[in-house]
Amino acid sequence: MNMPSTPDIYSIAVPIILVMIAAEASFSAWHKKNFYQGSDTLGSLGLLSGNIVAASLIKATALGLSLYLYQFRLFTVNELFPPWMVLLITLVAIDLVFYWYHRCSHRVRFLWAVHMNHHCSEEMNFVVAFRQAWLGPVSKIPFFVVLPLVGFDPTITAVAGVMATLWGVIGHTKWIGKMGPLELIMNTPSHHRVHHGSNPQYIDKNYGNLLIIWDRMFGTFEPENEVVVYGLVDNIKTNNPFKITFHIWIQMFSDLRTAKSAKEIVALIFGPPEWQSGNKDTVNNLAVASEV
Repeated sequence: MNMPSTPDIYSIAVPIILVMIAAEASFSAWHKKNFYQGSDTLGSLGLLSGNIVAASLIKATALGLSLYLYQFRLFTVNELFPPWMVLLITLVAIDLVFYWYHRCSHRVRFLWAVHMNHHCSEEMNFVVAFRQAWLGPVSKIPFFVVLPLVGFDPTITAVAGVMATLWGVIGHTKWIGKMGPLELIMNTPSHHRVHHGSNPQYIDKNYGNLLIIWDRMFGTFEPENEVVVYGLVDNIKTNNPFKITFHIWIQMFSDLRTAKSAKEIVALIFGPPEWQSGNKDTVNNLAVASEV
């Protein structure tokens, strides 16, 4: 089995994604579904542009770090399985790491300051998948460096990562309904619509990218039973990529200036993102908990 390269994957995937977007937009226009709003789409593309620039700037450094850490691996996955199985296992491993990275990005305030960019759209369509945070490529590094240390070849991980990311695009749509037996294993559009919901029962649910099994295992699964209301609990009402990118950072630094103790500072940075709404009781509770 010859491992496809990243350019090979993109050369096939990009035309398919463009056709998907065109088909979804055409369906929406024909049936007056209003899946797309011009300013929202431009905001997504603005965030994508910054994400691409950031990823380009750190790509070599991130790969170099992974290759360096790979020499300290516990074992060599490539030597244990045939190539097709190595790719499959790598995809599963990436998804497990992504689950915890994604979960932390919702529950740790400074990570939410990055990840919120992806959730601030009040729409749900294939283009929303590209509403990627400018600092996202940086925030992932501390989580994904575990893979080369375990024994996953960084070059194969890079290819598998692109494959997993492309599956993630499919989840961002209202066009596709439930997918039968796939709902048990895969993170389908139905499951991912839940993840983007601001309905109380949908908040902080369905973190998986490729698979939904991690959410079922770790207690964060929620089926789509109620019509999803997309966006944040407190929507920021802007599609300016600069305002979106720095929105919570500005709030957080403002809160830090009025912090009364070192414990409160730690809680403001590493506590849950409810603090973005000014919920100071959350920080007080964290400070008390840290004393126990």
